[in-house]
Amino acid sequence: MTTTLITGANKGIGHETARRLVAAGHTVYVGARDAERGRRAAERLGARFVLLGVTDDATVEAAAKTVEADGGLDVLINNAGIETRGEGNSVPTAETVTADQMRNTFETNVFGVIRVTHAFLPLLRRSAAPVVVNVSSGLASLTHLSDPEHPAHFYPGIAYPTSKTAVNMITVQFAKAFPDMRINAVEPGFTKTDLNGNTGTQTVEQAAEIIVRMAQVAPDGPTGGFFDAGGPLPW
Repeated sequence: MTTTLITGANKGIGHETARRLVAAGHTVYVGARDAERGRRAAERLGARFVLLGVTDDATVEAAAKTVEADGGLDVLINNAGIETRGEGNSVPTAETVTADQMRNTFETNVFGVIRVTHAFLPLLRRSAAPVVVNVSSGLASLTHLSDPEHPAHFYPGIAYPTSKTAVNMITVQFAKAFPDMRINAVEPGFTKTDLNGNTGTQTVEQAAEIIVRMAQVAPDGPTGGFFDAGGPLPW
């Protein structure tokens, strides 16, 4: 049986991804920094709860020990993420963004991915078919944001897309370093969740599609790529 850990899985896209993978027969760990919410989510889903805050070394290390003691890990989904929002659900722009806002965003979206992946890497390397899915964003695409003909071009924020572009680079470099793993970045789409003040235009069910698909990628499937539900995306 495939064992999967999803960070930030007590709500939103992570919760729906967990639901789908439990239905597909995976043993799923719901990683959450809030113990009460995480346990409730795991109970609803028929999953296992593990306390894990991606910015907290102690909880990440303890989670890795728990999963190891239970038998190991095959799939890691780095889903947890934040987007700084201000008054009126605004995002920090080039004129207003501060170093502290950038640092705070990177702590979860970038350093969190590294912290969790590093901790679980020994377990993944023992798996017969290890997979890592890094939840990125279409806003990470330099090609799209620099193209005035593309809708993403008009997103004014700095911190969030920069952090997700870094996630894409992490994906590429880890995929090269570990060719026996399938390591990919995915764009779930502009989804109605707490991350964007529930302004998204699609459902969590639609968003989870590409994450679930890439979580089940075959050992001879793609690695080091960037995908949405329609296929490969430009960097």
